Amino acid sequence: MTKSNSSLKTKNKSYNNSLGNRIGLGLLYLVLGAVALFQIYPLVWLFFFSLKTNAEVFGTSPFALPKDPQWGNYLKAWVDGGVGAYFFNSVWVTVTAVILTVLFASFVTFAITRMDWKLNKLVLGLFMVGLMVPIHSALIPLFSFFLDLNLIDHPLSIILTYTAYNLPITIMILLGFYYTLPREVEEAAVMDGCSVHRIFFQITLPMTMPVISTTAIINMIYNWNEFVFVNTFISSDKYKTLTVGIQNFIGQYLTDWGAIGATLMISIIPVLIAFFILSNRIVDGIAAGSVKG
Repeated sequence: MTKSNSSLKTKNKSYNNSLGNRIGLGLLYLVLGAVALFQIYPLVWLFFFSLKTNAEVFGTSPFALPKDPQWGNYLKAWVDGGVGAYFFNSVWVTVTAVILTVLFASFVTFAITRMDWKLNKLVLGLFMVGLMVPIHSALIPLFSFFLDLNLIDHPLSIILTYTAYNLPITIMILLGFYYTLPREVEEAAVMDGCSVHRIFFQITLPMTMPVISTTAIINMIYNWNEFVFVNTFISSDKYKTLTVGIQNFIGQYLTDWGAIGATLMISIIPVLIAFFILSNRIVDGIAAGSVKG
């Protein structure tokens, strides 16, 4: 009787644990589903908004579906509104600034964590001070600086500004990862006679690709959505980016809201694509990077 009672208690306990795990897992999926719905719904709403006319925007419920989808809003935005040119400006400015930021930040982090020199802590402190400076507090000094260099209304002013302001946060993220990297691979490369440049580009840089993907996504989102610097330093339409180009659809007497919605949808798509592509690299392990190196 004692053995049978103990076995029944064990079965009941395991059943209760299994039932509790199922309930907890179900609640977790329910919460995550609600959060996902909360995050995705604005994108769905914006998509339907971009297919409406001005009459539908103001004459019906904001949650109503478009009666006659205006796919021409996308063509109007791309061709008539010049969104195509603004889009490619945003792409190449963002990509250039991200590459420069990640490359320079990797140089700095490698020098601070892998080289022994007297001023490495001071240099790191100077970069970290940049985290405490409000981004747009230097707007007027930067404008004066670029004016002296004849870089106002030139994309190089935007690229240099994005690179400089994203360096501190990128270095801070890379530092935590660099300190966890095993030194044995680099030490073995030194014993084999590898130069510092070869160690960095062929061993250390491939090992840091997971965290580089993370910093690239962060920098891309900031650069792609930035407005104030572009609006201040750029005045020619041929150099404007999407965030500033949207203003072309806002007139004194009439605003084409459908075209604005189409432009916003076009501006969101590259960020989503880049996130889905680069997010897979984040799960790569340090060991995989070491083997590749």
